Amino acid sequence: MNKVLLSIHVLAGIIFVGPVTVAASMFPPLARKFLSSEDNDSAVLRLLHRISRGYAIAGITVPVFGIAVGAGLGVLGEYWLVIAMVLTLAAAAVLAFLVLPTQSRVLAATPEQREALLPQAKTLSMTTGIFALLWAIVVVLMIVRPGSTTGV
Repeated sequence: MNKVLLSIHVLAGIIFVGPVTVAASMFPPLARKFLSSEDNDSAVLRLLHRISRGYAIAGITVPVFGIAVGAGLGVLGEYWLVIAMVLTLAAAAVLAFLVLPTQSRVLAATPEQREALLPQAKTLSMTTGIFALLWAIVVVLMIVRPGSTTGV
């Protein structure tokens, strides 16, 4: 059963976390371009936001199955897994409370508000970078598993 749970956990990470990371990372440069121009076509930005939001919701399956795998292997108390869970929570918080709301503000901006939102769009690049870095650290922890009792 652990192999099935682990397979679902890894596939969910690839299928859900990968696209949200890419879409969120593509959003800031296009947002800066959009906010700096007179162009009102935000179709690509709306699509990237929809991907970011939708895949973020689906991405909840990653830690759910990860916890199930950890419980099945009896490693939930291992420090590397606790750190990975804390970093996962931090990445989710960055996405939910910083990235997605800023994307929404950019999309809702009137032409008069665009100039004022430009600094937030610039900061969004750093924020999405932090989100991606947190996930990269989690992946490394999952692969290296320092002190793991699983013997792999």
